[in-house]
Amino acid sequence: MGVTPTSPPSPDLSPPVPAGPDVVRLRDLSAQQWKSGAAAWLGWLFDGLDMYLYMLVATPFVAELLGVGEKDPQVGRYSSWIQAAFLIGWALGGGFFGRIADRLGRSRALMLTILTYASFTGLSYFAQTWWQLLLFRFLAALGIGGEWAVGAALLSETWPRRWRPWMAAVLQTGVNIGVMLASLAVFLLADFRPRTVFLVGILPALLVLWIRRAVPEPEEWQGAKRTSAQAQPGFLELFRGPVRRTTLLTLLVCALALTGHWAFQFWYIQQLRTLPDVAGWTEAERSQLVSKMVWLVTLTSITGNFLAALLARRLRYRRTITTLCLAYFLSMLATYAVPIDHGRLWIGLATIGLCQGVFALFTMYMPPLFPTLLRTTGAGFCYNIGRVAAGLGTVFFGLFSQVGDYRLALFYAGFLFLPAAGVAWLLPEPPDELPPGDSLPKVAVE
Repeated sequence: MGVTPTSPPSPDLSPPVPAGPDVVRLRDLSAQQWKSGAAAWLGWLFDGLDMYLYMLVATPFVAELLGVGEKDPQVGRYSSWIQAAFLIGWALGGGFFGRIADRLGRSRALMLTILTYASFTGLSYFAQTWWQLLLFRFLAALGIGGEWAVGAALLSETWPRRWRPWMAAVLQTGVNIGVMLASLAVFLLADFRPRTVFLVGILPALLVLWIRRAVPEPEEWQGAKRTSAQAQPGFLELFRGPVRRTTLLTLLVCALALTGHWAFQFWYIQQLRTLPDVAGWTEAERSQLVSKMVWLVTLTSITGNFLAALLARRLRYRRTITTLCLAYFLSMLATYAVPIDHGRLWIGLATIGLCQGVFALFTMYMPPLFPTLLRTTGAGFCYNIGRVAAGLGTVFFGLFSQVGDYRLALFYAGFLFLPAAGVAWLLPEPPDELPPGDSLPKVAVE
């Protein structure tokens, strides 16, 4: 008598269900939650450090590699291609390491991403040609893109759901502080060769030693892994059933918004270095000006993170993302419509920094939209694949620049936030969010 073969269990593609009531006080958090939060935050801090080092020294470093002056047209062209390779690597890393995290676990994948970006950021110091630097930046970006997806999933699976907007704001401050540390490194090392700052990027590798000992895998991931047994959902599940609409909408919003954002992030620094009123300054003086302006944008961006969280608690995610995309467009328009000197530029840069809080929201907004075993794959793919468009957009908008003047690149890039706002209006809300208006987590004193 034959035995009827049994089919493997189908993968679990239902939205996650809360295991129990959320805690409401910081003192009630478990040791695992604190460790997971610290690992994700520190990973993002070093993300910000390593990703920004190149942008701060791109013009003098690429000029050195090419053996030409900083205002030579080749410098802008090759430096933008290096940045494009970095953003494309970021996108691919988000998908690649996101898949590893869904299969092998969040903590294991987090260690791999940090080792990847720390190693190749350090190796950038040894680049002898522009294409070698491009290769090292591309490989470092694989780890940075992966760390975004893994860190966001780790935190969303271990911390209370009602705190997500505030968690997103706090997590994004890790990137902001990393950017500030990168600008501080450039400031302190202004008298050394530009390539020297990349040696600072090796420091994140030390974090791996702690994560390996202290950070366990989230219970939610372990439970989903046991339930699904060997039936791991495939990548194409992102484009099937009810998940497909979510994938396409988030992908489009991220592609448009990130292209405009990264065009700003790269070209505003290069524009500062080439403003007519700083033409007579020394290289060290220009580097210090850039560092100060980066601190300004970063500090206002930190404020913007919490402003975005506050708006999300009042308006929900869809309306908040739409509003901030519109505000980003208006700020870029006002700042770069006409030429202004560096003494007046700080007002526009501070306003743009406030609008950057929109990207903090994506941290906690996107992972819950996808099933547990597709979470880092979906969030990593949709958010980071937008960086492919952003990478190509950085080069494209650079074509609008006159020699030594990048204002028009910044002006036209700002218009991408208009269609981003339109698509954002169609976005779904996370399925397990609590009603708007919840308060901040309480710090118990009894």
